[in-house]
Amino acid sequence: MGGFGLTLLLMVIICFVSLKNTDEIKYGANRVQQTYQTLNALTNFYGAMTAAESARRGYIFLGSSQDLQRYYNAKADMRSQLQILQKQIHPDESQEKRLVSLNLLVNERLSLLEQSIELYQKDKTALLIQNNITVSSVQIREKILKVIADIKAEEQTYLQDSLEQSKQSIYFRVFIEIFTTFLILIIILGLCMILENQWIKRERIRDLESSLAQEKKIGDLKIQLFSMISHEFRTPLSIILLSAQLLRESLENLVDRQQLKNIFRIQSSAKIMNHILTDILILTRAEAGQLDFKLQVINLENFCLNLVEDLQLFARTANMIRFQKIGSIFKANFDERLLYSILSNLLLNAIKYSNNETEIYLILKSEADMITFQVIDQGIGIPLAEQHKIYEPFYRCQNVENIAGTGLGLAVVKKCIELHQGKIIVESKVGTGTTFTIMIPQENM
Repeated sequence: MGGFGLTLLLMVIICFVSLKNTDEIKYGANRVQQTYQTLNALTNFYGAMTAAESARRGYIFLGSSQDLQRYYNAKADMRSQLQILQKQIHPDESQEKRLVSLNLLVNERLSLLEQSIELYQKDKTALLIQNNITVSSVQIREKILKVIADIKAEEQTYLQDSLEQSKQSIYFRVFIEIFTTFLILIIILGLCMILENQWIKRERIRDLESSLAQEKKIGDLKIQLFSMISHEFRTPLSIILLSAQLLRESLENLVDRQQLKNIFRIQSSAKIMNHILTDILILTRAEAGQLDFKLQVINLENFCLNLVEDLQLFARTANMIRFQKIGSIFKANFDERLLYSILSNLLLNAIKYSNNETEIYLILKSEADMITFQVIDQGIGIPLAEQHKIYEPFYRCQNVENIAGTGLGLAVVKKCIELHQGKIIVESKVGTGTTFTIMIPQENM
């Protein structure tokens, strides 16, 4: 379809260029015709002016009424030719000025000729005055002839330019036709090649569709497998957690806290296993496009406080996680389950990669159209060269050494944030700490 579309576009462009060139040829021909009409009108005007002068002389010398009528006819013809000149002359400022000058001179000369005729009709013997009028008329005629010559010269220049442009347009039209023929041949050849490539691509697409269908089937099986594993593991994990909780409650008043350390380890390990299973299931469903996403209004302050209380169990010292809030409105639209995965993964990483003496901060900031979370630690940091890879599944930085981990947490965080149409920014320096900033837009807060 792309090849046919390109062909159609090229043909439209060529037709447009050809049509425009045809219009230019027509316009050039009209200009040539108009210039010829102007030159013809000037010739006719000169003839009419000469006839008027001749008829005037015949009348004052012979008194013939036929010469007088011939004078009036020539005068009318002069006016008619001037009107034609007014319409046909090239629309140029210099030509318009010459035409104005010509009109003034013609009116002046016709006025003299009228005086000569009226004088003859009153006094046929006033030959001296008639002679003076003739001299003045001849002087004006010379001026008229000069103006006519200038107009003709300018029009002939326009005529030459128009002919040259018409010739160039014709040459261009011939070139366009030759080029079009050549281009059509190339397009036909190209279309044949495109059709052949399309056939090959179609075969490849069929193979890819078959592979994708197979991959989708494998993906569905993987989701079913992880869902089954998650379900089967969570049942004994829930029993372990519940049993550890009951055991801790029953022994809490009988032994000191140091002796309950192993029970805390059981609870912590069970929760970590449960968390890993959740991460695997979320990541698998997200990659398959089957991750459930349901927004609901939640109280973020209460949510964060409950989250901190849940994760405090994993901290090495009391009150290691500190929560701060900035703003006054903390109700917003989130998928509560995915938000828990986002913040719990970031906080667990902060706990994991920080030492015993530092504190971790969870900061909640509420704005008019944006909810911002920040998780700040003073841990080992992330090397700058590796920061663009940290959201890849199973990727772990080189400086983690022997610290246990799966490399799934940040990949899960990234997927969950994308579903919320938000973004995550990391600022980190090795040996100093890391700050993750999550910004989630809110349309109706």
